[in-house]
Amino acid sequence: MSTVITYAAFGGPDVLQVEQEDVPEPGPGQVVVANRAVGVNPADWKVLAGAFGERELPATLGFEAAGVVTAVGEGVESPEVGDEVIWHGDGAQREHAAVDAAHTVPKPAALTWAQAAVLPVAAASAFSALVQVDVGPQDTVLVHGASGGVGSAAVQIALALGAQVVGTASEANHDYLRGLGAQPVAYGDGLVEAVRGLGGVTAVVDAAGTAESVAATVALLDDVSRAVAVAHSDAAQEAGIAVKRDQKGALAEVVALAESGRLAAEIAERFPLTEAAAALALVQEGHTRGKVVLTV
Repeated sequence: MSTVITYAAFGGPDVLQVEQEDVPEPGPGQVVVANRAVGVNPADWKVLAGAFGERELPATLGFEAAGVVTAVGEGVESPEVGDEVIWHGDGAQREHAAVDAAHTVPKPAALTWAQAAVLPVAAASAFSALVQVDVGPQDTVLVHGASGGVGSAAVQIALALGAQVVGTASEANHDYLRGLGAQPVAYGDGLVEAVRGLGGVTAVVDAAGTAESVAATVALLDDVSRAVAVAHSDAAQEAGIAVKRDQKGALAEVVALAESGRLAAEIAERFPLTEAAAALALVQEGHTRGKVVLTV
């Protein structure tokens, strides 16, 4: 048997249940992965709250994980049994998962399980956003919410692309952003003036999604086509700011950056899989620096 976290009704973290299920068999084109770490993201609690519409219940949260391949299905040539992989998909909060082989990439030996597991959602989203607005060495990028999972990845990836970076965060996270290589500014009153005082910006990645961050973006950019919102918000839509589109090959790109040492995830907290409810509650609070993971 294999541990799985399920929910039979929409609600808060308290509706999550620890259950047992049979270890799955791989279907055609699939592999079975024994997860070692599972990333926890804001999208998880939003799904649980019903924000993304109805789902067939009972269901399991989770969109990213890393582990070891234990079985392969018909037609799969790679990965092979015993390979360490990073994967993305649905229902990751479980001990064993049947995964489309096409949704896996090799896990570099240099990465811990936790660091590997959190790349598919936040880091790949950050990469996609930066590519969407064509960030390069000529740019100074403003990252709203720069100390969070997506934001901190966006800072590091933008720097790897040759850009300069300004990041918004609370004062408590300013030294952290300086350590990443960004120029920090405090969100709130005076943000626009502070950014202008640093010389202004040419592109914006908004990982905060607040009315305030959107207003600052509009004030700082002459052309909002060089801004991208990581997630949909009414304020961004009304301002004409595009939502991030997933870029093909984004996961492989961020894995390569992580392997080279140019991208490192801050792991804020680790919880056992059986404590998924506590992990989700922490993420839902919205004040975590970096990423939260479940260990298996």
